[in-house]
Amino acid sequence: MRLIALLITFLSLLKVISAIYGVDISSASTIESFSCLKSAGYDFAIIRAYESLGQVDPNGPHSVYNARDAGIEYVDVYLFPCPTCGNGAGQAESMVNYLKGYNANYGMVWLDIEGPQYWMSSQSENIAFFESLVAGLKAEGAHIGVYTSASQWEPIMGGYTGGSEFSLWYAHYDANPSFSDFSPFGGWSTPAIKQYDDTGDSCGLGYDLNWYP
Repeated sequence: MRLIALLITFLSLLKVISAIYGVDISSASTIESFSCLKSAGYDFAIIRAYESLGQVDPNGPHSVYNARDAGIEYVDVYLFPCPTCGNGAGQAESMVNYLKGYNANYGMVWLDIEGPQYWMSSQSENIAFFESLVAGLKAEGAHIGVYTSASQWEPIMGGYTGGSEFSLWYAHYDANPSFSDFSPFGGWSTPAIKQYDDTGDSCGLGYDLNWYP
């Protein structure tokens, strides 16, 4: 029994050690800032590349460069859409093409689905807009993920489960880098990343903290 208990403890420790921590940002950055974050133990970064105002984020490509140049191994981008601006596919395509114009090297594109106040009052219209975003990204060959939480997804999308074909990055600010708090919603039964704190402030940057097992 003692051997089994020790094995369980070892496996638990191994899982913690193998997990990686990262940040997401929505502002300008420098190589020095990301070098500092890298030294502090952060190994991935998710960069805003499209703003809720309905325009590309001009800081996006440069922050991707900065993170890569600082040695951050995993760099993704996120798209904060403007639902009331319409043409979700056009927004997605303009972001991808803007990044292509800078030869920005990133992995996934995360669709930021939050803030019911930014969306239409009709859930069916919201679903149609979301599907338009997805269509635009698929047309560009993007690898898609969804950033949201139950408290945001359900008022916006209702019982729609079409987003669950993509990886889930969810937010719950409990300062606990684990999935122990997760409850299924929107068709997702298992998340990929957790945003567990929104108070990161060091290395000359404000950021959210994230955990990937």
